[in-house]
Amino acid sequence: MKALVIPKIKGKWEVKEIPTPEPGPTQVLIKIHASGLCYTDVHITEGQLPFPIEFPRTIGHEPVGEIVKVGDAVDFRKIGDRVGVPWIQKTCGRCEWCLRGKNLFCQQQMGTGISYQGSHAEYMIAEAAATVLLPDKITYEQAAPVFCAGYTVYSGLRLAEPKPHEKIAVLGIGGLGHLGIQYSKACGFETIAISHSPDKAELCYKLGADLVVKNAEELKNSGGADVILATGNSNKAASESIVGLRPDGRLMIMGFDSQPIQVPPEILLSRLRIIGSTQNSPEYLYEALDLVAKQKVKVMTETFSLDNIAEAYDKVVNGKVRFRAVIKP
Repeated sequence: MKALVIPKIKGKWEVKEIPTPEPGPTQVLIKIHASGLCYTDVHITEGQLPFPIEFPRTIGHEPVGEIVKVGDAVDFRKIGDRVGVPWIQKTCGRCEWCLRGKNLFCQQQMGTGISYQGSHAEYMIAEAAATVLLPDKITYEQAAPVFCAGYTVYSGLRLAEPKPHEKIAVLGIGGLGHLGIQYSKACGFETIAISHSPDKAELCYKLGADLVVKNAEELKNSGGADVILATGNSNKAASESIVGLRPDGRLMIMGFDSQPIQVPPEILLSRLRIIGSTQNSPEYLYEALDLVAKQKVKVMTETFSLDNIAEAYDKVVNGKVRFRAVIKP
């Protein structure tokens, strides 16, 4: 089969012929129909994540496709099932966090594209228990980015626990942010987009934003927000946005940046909270997929063939994709 192979940290993305994997007893083999290219793929390639990754490696953690082979011990998935696979496939099942049903904190978790070879390929194996059936009315192209980008931003919104009449602001109108606006509106919240790019204002309104502001000062002057979804990779921008929060406000950090967050005095005086968030509860993935399937949220995608994945990577690195790159083998 064809697959992306990265030889080493900072290595060149190349498509090569490698053996098609065989599923183990608890696994399935998935024919990939779409694989989302996430900015985390850039962090992995550049060696920027805070845990070791072995190379050479096939990465990709937004996979959707069709099951074409099942392991001997699998009885709840069948050939022909349309499925996707989230980041976490397997955990130890024995630590405190696994026993408390919070497997995202397990220190021995095994992830798609990290512990298992990823989805930028024609086929991939996955633990059957980790697979998620796709809604009937969702396309592969729309479903793939939900398995990381959509899941992440919707999880941040849900973890913030917004109340009726609270206002949601979305900082960073990119791959996650354009979905954050739509998810917020689909859930019935007044939604504010924060973007210093004049060319994005019109799009933000089309996505459902009630107001577009350039920065935190304008957000504050407009009355502020109760929740800010910081969807970009800049902790500097996230730190500056804090002054736009109303009392008891929550800043949800969902993008990765190695720089520290600067905390202003307002956090004490207004009882503000800064909350890190990734993908949280599995029920949030179900809801995120369902909203896309019902066409209440639409992922803006640009598609590439597997042979052209290096071009897609370069465009993602340089911020030239609006807003999610999807690889179709």
